[in-house]
Amino acid sequence: MLALVLFVPLIGAALIALLHRRPAHRDLASVVTAVSLFGSVVGLVPRAGAWPSPNWVPLEIVPELQIAFGLEPLGLLFALVASGLWVVTSIYSIGYMRAHHEAHQTRFYICFALTLAAAMGIALAGNLLTLFIFYEAMTLATYPLVTHHGTDKAVRAGRLYLGYLFGTSVGLLLLAVIWTWTLAGTLDFRQGGILAGKADDATLVVLLALYAFGIGKAALMPFHRWLPAAMVAPTPVSALLHAVAVVKAGVFSVMKVALYVFGADLLRETGLSVWLMYAAGATIVIASLIALLQDDLKARLAYSTVSQLSYVVLGAALANGPGLVGGSMHILMHAVGKITLFFCAGAIAVATHKTKVSEMSGIGRRMPITMFAFLLASLSIIGLPPFGGAWSKWYLILGAIEAGQAPLVAVLLISSLLNMAYLLPVAVRAFFIEASEGARDPGIKEAPLVCVLPLCVTSAGTFLLFFFAGDVYAFLSQLAQP
Repeated sequence: MLALVLFVPLIGAALIALLHRRPAHRDLASVVTAVSLFGSVVGLVPRAGAWPSPNWVPLEIVPELQIAFGLEPLGLLFALVASGLWVVTSIYSIGYMRAHHEAHQTRFYICFALTLAAAMGIALAGNLLTLFIFYEAMTLATYPLVTHHGTDKAVRAGRLYLGYLFGTSVGLLLLAVIWTWTLAGTLDFRQGGILAGKADDATLVVLLALYAFGIGKAALMPFHRWLPAAMVAPTPVSALLHAVAVVKAGVFSVMKVALYVFGADLLRETGLSVWLMYAAGATIVIASLIALLQDDLKARLAYSTVSQLSYVVLGAALANGPGLVGGSMHILMHAVGKITLFFCAGAIAVATHKTKVSEMSGIGRRMPITMFAFLLASLSIIGLPPFGGAWSKWYLILGAIEAGQAPLVAVLLISSLLNMAYLLPVAVRAFFIEASEGARDPGIKEAPLVCVLPLCVTSAGTFLLFFFAGDVYAFLSQLAQP
């Protein structure tokens, strides 16, 4: 079953390539592949939670160094999020790409499928070597998506994308993986970690820094500029980057290293990760302040993502029960909220060709479904009940209190206020501010149904997750068990 999850998107990519002369069949193949992958991942749910986890080792390079895959709660959560949201993204992409008459659509869908294959490899990685290989594969698979339009701006963004992600992974992350091998004699993910008693505290602090900044997809400042630059890509790619796969692969990897390489007990009892708590807190606040200054909607959402990702890093650094659960839960809650916001941004671009917040006065009256979905997702990102984002922030606040970190409680509360300041004005302007007479366009209406339907589903998800958070908590509480 682990092999099936890994191969379904690869088979789908091959099928999409074969159907390149039949656009309707190609698009259908993309959706069928997404549904099949999600079904395969759901099939793993009854098998998660047991240690040692179910595993598959297709290749042993040398003794104790293998390409290995395993199943544990955190990885299954990431796989469910990525594969589930791929279904709605596939449907949305069809409407968006056709409405914009985008070129190279077959290449687009192939790279999408390859990216999800890499995401599944990261989610199910049984050791650091496997995680590193699929982490790099994801960077390569997403590069053609970032540079899809082929303009000078897209090419520059692609160079920045590769420069940051390969620079951090080869220069820092690979060094951390090799150093871990020399210290622990293994790269396997193990409950409780593999580094306890293997080095002094100073060495472990340096090693943690290499991991935190080497996993550039987590966008911890100052290694974040690739993310706003990548907004030059089509909106479905932005949704992929910011909600479905790429950035979630980054923060997932940070959380997995904290849990299964260092171990929560080691981080908490030695105070190794206190500095990382404040690095994450600084990123949360600074990125939110930058988001306030952005008039371009996608750029505003990009800096919002930089800020929100550090909630997960903060949860990993807190290394206590509420922090670990809150950070892991935020992977899900933020994904559903943020993908809705990007779907709405794309629908606005399709229907009105407007990309600036200052241009959106009055559009809520002509696009009420889209802008109401934007409002619901904004409330979830802010962390207000009854929306799912309220629970992840609640547990992070409890984790900061348990750790005795009052300044971080203040950071989380201030962050929510800043979220209000850069998200709510978009909906307020759309619904309550009339467009000037010269800027009114009577032809504006909702985007095509295949664009609107996915954002309705995901915005409803932000609401439903509030009421099903207990199940998510029960599932993730296994992470905090010794």
